[in-house]
Order: sequence, then C-alpha cells, then structure tokens
Amino acid sequence: MTTSAAALPTARQRVLNVLLQVQAGAYADVALHRTLALAPLSDSDRAFATELVYGTVRRQRTLDALIDQLGTRPANQQPPVLRLVLHLGLYQLRYLAVPASAAVNTSVDLAKANGLGRLSGVVNGILRQYDRQAAKGDPLVLPDQPAVALGVGHSYPDWLTELWVTQLGPQEADQLCQWFNQVPSIDLRVNRQRTTVEQVQVAFAAAGVAVEPLAGVPFGLRLVNHQGAITLLPGYSEGWWSVQDASAQLVGLLLDPQPGDTVLDVCAAPGGKATQMAEILGNQGKVWACDRAPSRLKKITANAARLGLDNLQIRPGNSTDLTPFHHQADRVLVDAPCSGLGTLHRHADARWRQTPESIAGLATLQSALLNEAARCVQPGGTLVYATCTLHPAENEAVIEAFCRAHPTWQPCPPPPDFGHNLEIAPEGWVKVWPHRQNMDGFFMVRLRQI
Repeated sequence: MTTSAAALPTARQRVLNVLLQVQAGAYADVALHRTLALAPLSDSDRAFATELVYGTVRRQRTLDALIDQLGTRPANQQPPVLRLVLHLGLYQLRYLAVPASAAVNTSVDLAKANGLGRLSGVVNGILRQYDRQAAKGDPLVLPDQPAVALGVGHSYPDWLTELWVTQLGPQEADQLCQWFNQVPSIDLRVNRQRTTVEQVQVAFAAAGVAVEPLAGVPFGLRLVNHQGAITLLPGYSEGWWSVQDASAQLVGLLLDPQPGDTVLDVCAAPGGKATQMAEILGNQGKVWACDRAPSRLKKITANAARLGLDNLQIRPGNSTDLTPFHHQADRVLVDAPCSGLGTLHRHADARWRQTPESIAGLATLQSALLNEAARCVQPGGTLVYATCTLHPAENEAVIEAFCRAHPTWQPCPPPPDFGHNLEIAPEGWVKVWPHRQNMDGFFMVRLRQI
C-alpha cells in the first residue's frame, strides 16, 4: 500500500490522534470515522490510515511484546504517546510493505512533532534494531506455553486463546487466530422483492465490480477485493441489496418464515435479519422489529424504506418484557446481544474489551431474552436463538439451561440441505467456525415445542 510522501506525516498524525482516543476508551471505528471526517484525505491515504488504526489496535499485544524485547523499558512503562508511535512504526515494519527507511523516519518525525524530541532516539533505535534482526529471522520470541504463544504471536488475551485451544486444539486454534486477523470480506444479500441475483451480477460486472455467489446462501454474493464506498455500488439507492455476512443470512434461513406468518425479531437493531425476513415474506406476512434503543430502530426504518419493505413494523422497548406479543407470533428470533467473539476481524478492539466477567453478564441477559421470547411463540411455532460469538457460555450453555427449565422445548435440527458444509451438532444446533467455513463465527439453533 503506497501513498504520497508529502501526505504521509498528516495521515500518520491522524492515526496517532485516533489511537490516543482509543486509549482513552473510544471505540476504534467511531474514533476513526470522527477523525477522518475533520478533513478529507486521498483514497490511498484514507486506506493507509484505516489499515494503521485497525492493525495497530488489533496487534497491540504483539507490538508490546516486541517493545519489551527490543527496548530497555517494557511497553507498559513507556510514555503513552511514545508507546503508540512505536506501535505504528513496528506495525509498518512487520505487517505492511512500507520501506524501512520510510517507516523509521516518519515515526521519528511523528515523535518529534508530538513533544517527544528527546525520546525520538528511542524510536529510531528500536525500529532500526527490529529491521536489522528481521533480516536474519523473526525478532519476536514466543513463550513455551501453547495458548500464551498464540496470544503473543497473534495478539489475543490469554483467556481467549486458552478457550480456543481447549475447544479446538493448538493447531486449529492457531488457524482461527490467523483468520480473525485478516481483513474482513463484505457479503451482500440480494433483495428478492426488488431484483434477482443475476441482475445484480450483471450490473456489478458492467461496473467492473467482481462478486462471487455464496454457497448455501441462495440470495448471497461476496465482493471480491473491493475498495471504495459501498453506497456507490450499482443498485444501492434502488434497494437491490443490503450488506449482511453469509452467517447472518443463514439465521434468517433457519427461521424459515412462511407466507402469512407473523414474525417477531426481539433484538432487531440494526435490522439486517428483520429486513431479510420481511423480504422473504413480501406482502404475505408481517415482521415486528423490537429493540430498546430508539436511535437504532431508526436505522431499521431507513433501511426498510430503501428496500421498499412495508411489512415491517418497529416497537421500542425492553425485550425482556414482551407482554403484548405473548402467544402472538408464528416465528420468533432472538439474535441476542453477545460478546461478538465470532466477528473479531470486524471489530479491532473487541478482543480487548471482553472479559470472562462481561461474558457471564451477557449470558444472564441472553437467558432472560430467550425465556421471554418463548412466551411469544404460538402453539406449533418456531423459536430461533442466535449469536455471533463462539463462547459456549453464551451458546450451548444458554440453550441447555433453557431446555432444562422448559422441558417441552427442544432443539430441532435444520433440514439436510441447509447451508453448505456446515457442521450440525448431535444436539441439533449449528456452530460456524470461521476458519472452517470462511464466514463470521455464529451459533444458531431452532427450537420447537414437543
């Protein structure tokens, strides 16, 4: 990735400003958007800045380990701004095709421009030492313990890599760690009420935009190496498609709305699955989208308008109390708030925000939502529980506890033709492992009363 020499310090300074906001508690994507909106950058500089922000946030543990090994003071004892400048320089040397001279010199300049003149020599020394050692082999020294080595090498907290090693073994855990450090793909869901997959493919081909079909996802397409604004792609303003990962599309397909159904989505915002189900039903059914955040419900309303969906209604309120909907819905979806541990590639700072304690709190909320949602299902109806996490405390444990408390409910396996190369557990639920299926990590299960 290249950018003009004159603009590089400006782009890097903005990246440093973003990282300081993240260090103070801001979300990386919010801070980046806010900072880039202050003044325009060229497309190449914008892409460079975005890669630097997300990359350094994602790889901070590995970068800290390098500072620990190369410096005279450990990373957590470095002045905060100096530590971030070193992160930026080391990230460019280790992960980007930036010439060493450019990475080192611009990092030294950045240190000087931010009041670190006397410490600019530290920046120069550590970065040049890394470059010299990298010519002979990897400068990063990993610990002996497998889970800790994964955490240091791929930049994750130990509790998470220990969980994955327990679930998958060291080799597959390594593959999963690598997968989550990749740039995420962008999947689209074609709006069957407005167009066809073939028509979208023709329009994209005419615009020079490469896409490929998603196996097992009938109305899904994946953009191939796309850069640029999504809203400028053909058919966006016409409501031909929405952005939705393949795994998320599978959830709506598992719920399988039928003509005439009333569907309830109890945690609907930002609305990807609610609009998907409204598209499936067309004018032969209704979707109720519930969420406690009115601002997020506005996004659903806007998306429904763009997609031309008039069979979707919103209802603000706490979804742990859905009394007006008790026994009213044919199909109910609980797309539960979760830790997001299946989408770490999309949220650079998520791996640092979640803890075992926060997950325990989420599991309590998830159980409450599922218990209330079950009261909304008509006799003979269908209940689907889904999360975009891979943590068993938020998935299998929630379902097992629910079935123990409600013995008339049980998991119902999906049909044989559901998805493509998916792994159906003996208990009947689906767990999508990203490194196996090449899509976001998800858990989903269909429940019915016996």
